[in-house]
Amino acid sequence: MYAQMVKSEATKDDPAKLAAFQVRIDAGEKIEPKDWMPEGYRKTLIRQVGQHAHSEIVGQLPEGNWITRAPTLERKANLLAKVQDEAGHGLYLYCAAETLGVSRDEMTEMLLDGRMKYSSIFNYPTLTWADMGAVGWLVDGAAIMNQVPLQRTSYGPYARAMVRVCKEESFHQRQGFHIMMAMVNGNAEQKRMAQDALNRTWYPALMMFGPSDKDSVHSSQSMAWKIKINTNDELRQKFVDETVPQAEYLGLTIPDEGLTWNEETGHYDYTEPDWNEFFDVISGNGPCNVDRLSARQKAWDDGAWLRDAMTAHAAKKATRNLAAE
Repeated sequence: MYAQMVKSEATKDDPAKLAAFQVRIDAGEKIEPKDWMPEGYRKTLIRQVGQHAHSEIVGQLPEGNWITRAPTLERKANLLAKVQDEAGHGLYLYCAAETLGVSRDEMTEMLLDGRMKYSSIFNYPTLTWADMGAVGWLVDGAAIMNQVPLQRTSYGPYARAMVRVCKEESFHQRQGFHIMMAMVNGNAEQKRMAQDALNRTWYPALMMFGPSDKDSVHSSQSMAWKIKINTNDELRQKFVDETVPQAEYLGLTIPDEGLTWNEETGHYDYTEPDWNEFFDVISGNGPCNVDRLSARQKAWDDGAWLRDAMTAHAAKKATRNLAAE
């Protein structure tokens, strides 16, 4: 439906402008906020950047839950810093989306009423401290795989926001891997917890790249506009290829009996995630969907007084400036 809407909107644009725009895209030029752009391009970016921002904010919830329960003061400080980074990432991305003519309030309302989503991975629970290692290692690892190419995306504000985000996500991945290292080098129960966290996180992490290319309704147009640089399946394969040796180094087992090295392709063959589960989760039926959205709704409701106060202050300031003129 959305893809049809974008295509329909694109046909309303001046064909000469569309052709000139595509020439700029093909030449690798960055599109800036004041440049002309097709309405479909703008709406596709609002969807992608907005949902990316929501994912950063919602992603604080499963980790923030462990700050007070981290095993050492150093771990508490590290996790607190990481959660703070994720909040910053959300703010960078909301700012980037706002350059497309949509407000942060509008995007939040779209999240709360179901018009926007966030990454499916955050609808799964974090049951033990080892999950903080698995989330950093696998979830942030998958995020980096997705986001590094976005530094070359065609929309300038989004590409520039990704530079800092990727640097910080790289640190988060190392932090998670360090937690997993500590767990596997601990006692038998700690290593069991690490393996259990990997078992529960592996397939949801693979789902982070989005549906299989054959089922993705946005990919072809997004790649033509260079909003996306790689397909979902390309990124998923790269993630598997890079993560399997890391698991072997840790002495952990990827929970996939079909995982084998393919000499002909030079890649690992692996078992696809359960896509029925993926679509069920993004439809609102995951283990933590209700909790995550309830937390965002509460934050939105609790912050109403501050938004009202800031609006009143801005109006009062504008009236003073007008009187001074």
